[in-house]
Amino acid sequence: MKESVAMPKVWVLGAGQLGAMLRHAGMPLAIDVLPVPLDSTQAPTLGATDIVTPEIEHWPDSAATRALSTHSRFINHPVFARLADRLTQKSLLDELGLATAPWCPVTASTLATDLYATLGERVLLKRRMGGYDGKGQYWLRRADGDEIPADWHAAAIAESAIDFDEEVSLVGMRDRDGNCFFYPLTLNLHTSGILAASVAPLARLAPLQSQAEAMLRSLLDSMDYVGVMAMECFRVDDRLLINELAPRVHNSGHWTQAGASVSQFEAHLRAICGLPLATPAVRGTTVMINLLGTERNDQWLSIPECELYWYGKAVRPGRKVGHINLCTTSPDDLRRSLGALTRLLPDHYGEVLSWAADSLP
Repeated sequence: MKESVAMPKVWVLGAGQLGAMLRHAGMPLAIDVLPVPLDSTQAPTLGATDIVTPEIEHWPDSAATRALSTHSRFINHPVFARLADRLTQKSLLDELGLATAPWCPVTASTLATDLYATLGERVLLKRRMGGYDGKGQYWLRRADGDEIPADWHAAAIAESAIDFDEEVSLVGMRDRDGNCFFYPLTLNLHTSGILAASVAPLARLAPLQSQAEAMLRSLLDSMDYVGVMAMECFRVDDRLLINELAPRVHNSGHWTQAGASVSQFEAHLRAICGLPLATPAVRGTTVMINLLGTERNDQWLSIPECELYWYGKAVRPGRKVGHINLCTTSPDDLRRSLGALTRLLPDHYGEVLSWAADSLP
């Protein structure tokens, strides 16, 4: 009898919800996924064939992060230094000729008047390192006489304000042989800089799919990337502008857990472990609702289409504590489910759920 092939252990740099969902996705494939807290003082003992992948672009210096980030099989290791810094990330987009918001670095001598002259009346400062979910950003407006705060000099990039029509993202994957596969474009809604909801797929976004795939494929190939990457974009008419890149599984791909034959988490594990990839089959239309600072309500599970992912975190205002996926082939059923969910979530979710319902065909 032929012995089964042992799968490599996969260590995740970080033990948040993304690491937990990677661990869950590995179970059916007998891949042992081991998330490690970033602040762990205990250095894990890695085998020579073990694999390391991160759930976040930035990590503090600790015994655990040193052991993981220096391992010889830390997949995509060179990518993180380049994409984690917004200056080098934007420079890469320019080198590849990929459309993004007009931008420039903020040096020690940059003045607000320089930025207004180059980028327009409204300018968004973004910290080069760190910053997510709306953090690490600062708006400058000429009309208000805004100046660059002292601690943003030499620590940020500046972008021109974009009057976009909507926000979309593309999640793609690439294997070791350079084969690329993509999920359908996802429509996203952000509130206070945090992703509130996603809808995918939508037929009206299909004409933009090939444009988005060409952009992400160029990025994946240029870095010889292996695994899942997310590309967030602004849609301006029929043109996409890249806003941010995430070299990992991403919140806007959570809908794939219910809406696709292979979730983004399984796809990432397949790619880094050398298992076959394919274009995932889409099961229907999925609405993903982020649960932000909201107490758990088990009555959500009374909605037939509801799939709840609860992260087990302490609930704090604005904190991601879980998400709900609603998937069906019937837009009318989705609207009914969103209506039922409206009655079971705090009042401020009304606007988010209405947006999701209005986005459906």
